[in-house]
Amino acid sequence: MLALLLLQAAAPQTAMDAERAFNAMAQEKGQWTAFRAFAADTATMFVPEPVKAQEWLKDRKDPPRSVEWWPTEIYESCDGKAAVSTGGWNRPDGSVGYFTTVWQKQTDGGWKWLVDAGDTLDKPRPRPSEPRRTRASCEQMLMSSTPAFPEPGVKTGGDQSPDGSLSWGWKVTSAGARTFSASTWDGRDFVRVVSDEVAAPK
Repeated sequence: MLALLLLQAAAPQTAMDAERAFNAMAQEKGQWTAFRAFAADTATMFVPEPVKAQEWLKDRKDPPRSVEWWPTEIYESCDGKAAVSTGGWNRPDGSVGYFTTVWQKQTDGGWKWLVDAGDTLDKPRPRPSEPRRTRASCEQMLMSSTPAFPEPGVKTGGDQSPDGSLSWGWKVTSAGARTFSASTWDGRDFVRVVSDEVAAPK
C-alpha cells in the first residue's frame, strides 16, 4: 500500500502536469525515450500514417536534440479521467508546429497518452504562462457516441471518456490527409473544441 501511495504521489496528477512532465523528460532523457514512457500500450501516433506507437517507438534511437513543446489549451472530461491537450512545438532546426494529444488517467493516478498528432505551421503558437483549462459540464449528462467516419478506404479511430463528456476521433484517407476532432459536453449539447486538418503529403 505504501509503495502504491508513493507512486501516486510521484505521478503527474493532471493532464497539464503530464504534458509538462512529458516535455521535460524529452529534454532531459531523449525524445523517443519520453514518448515510450508516456504512451499507453494501445497508443496511436501518425508518421504520417497511423501506427501503434509502442511498436513504432521500440528501440528507436533518440535524436541528438528533442523537439520542445508546450500546451496552450486543455479540455478535460467531467469525471477528470480523460483530457485533450493542444499547443505548440519547435524543432532544433527552427521549424514550428502544433500538437494535439489525448490523455487518459491511469489506475496509479498518473496519465498516459492515447493519441498524439499535429502538423507544421508557418508561425509558432503563443506560449502562455498557464494553458487555458476547460472542464466539461457534469449537468444533465448524456452519453456521447464515438465519432464515426464511414468512408471506404479510410483508417479511423476514436473513443470517449468513461462518463461520455469528452469524445474524440481521427481519420486518415488513403492519400494521407488526416483530421482530428474533439468535443465536450456543455450541459446542453456537445461542442466541438478541437478540429485539426492535415493535408496529404505531397
